[in-house]
Amino acid sequence: MAFPGVRYNPPSIFAMQKVALLYNPDSGGSRKRQKQLGAALGVLRGAGIESELMQAESRASAGDLARSAIESGCDTIFACGGDGTIHNIVQVLANTDVTLGILPMGTANALAHDLGVPKNIESAARAALTAKTMRVALGRVGYVNLKGLARTRFFVIAAGVGVDAHLFYKLHTGAKQKMGMTAYYAKAWNLWFTYVMPRFVAEYEDDEAREKRTTEVTELMAIRIRDFGGMVRELAPGADLQRDDMRVVFAQTASRAAYLAYVIRGLLRRKWRVPGVELAYSRKVSCSYKEGSNAPEAAAGQRKIYVEADGELLGTLPATITVVPTALSVLAPGR
Repeated sequence: MAFPGVRYNPPSIFAMQKVALLYNPDSGGSRKRQKQLGAALGVLRGAGIESELMQAESRASAGDLARSAIESGCDTIFACGGDGTIHNIVQVLANTDVTLGILPMGTANALAHDLGVPKNIESAARAALTAKTMRVALGRVGYVNLKGLARTRFFVIAAGVGVDAHLFYKLHTGAKQKMGMTAYYAKAWNLWFTYVMPRFVAEYEDDEAREKRTTEVTELMAIRIRDFGGMVRELAPGADLQRDDMRVVFAQTASRAAYLAYVIRGLLRRKWRVPGVELAYSRKVSCSYKEGSNAPEAAAGQRKIYVEADGELLGTLPATITVVPTALSVLAPGR
């Protein structure tokens, strides 16, 4: 299916020759997982593909290993972990000819689900042997990091500003790694009752209306994938990894009932409209504090508004979210 006015990138045939499996022990260090990785390695080697297993010390160090793998001549790098591991590897693979493969082992595996990657690691390796490759766009977010420095990061799944990013701020001490989704849901439930939703300004280019618009929101999400899997499923109807834009969700309300209704809509895969929540296609969104709320209390951390990408806390406003066309090559077994 093609989308009017939007580049649509169809899958193509790809033959792997030399690959690296970058394993993140934080995403599952059990002996069972180690055995499954060994089986996946055997599948690839059995198909005549030069393959090496490389263990990262952390998700952050996966990027350094990815650089080493590229320098050694790998044409494909498998992220053996969750969306956080993928996020760090994507920073290195962006705008290169090296393809991203996925062996899902993390707390969250939204990208693997959207691409149709089997949950079983050995099965995922077998599926990769016949998978086609897609050249897809990446999101890119400019933000202010927690040290006050301007930085940019690529994202492949989604970027969020406001409520969801505040949740990741609360989890950034490492609770998510220690307790998995239990910590995530517990903190989300607590924030549901306690978090004061400050408003911020979003300026964006509405691709369908072909005009620039400004709105005040309590939450903004720029989404690239169609199906998150799990409980959330379709968070932004119309989003698709093969499009060269973002499906942006604007929560213009502070109503907790409206937030809950929107989540239920996604859970049930309904397309009903929730008052106070709007969607648009866009290639650029800029977020800033409301006039007068950008200093002393914000600077002191009282009302900082946070930014996340692919479930990783990045920093705070101001932030600009854009799209970089055809920036990443991915193996897509289910496409």
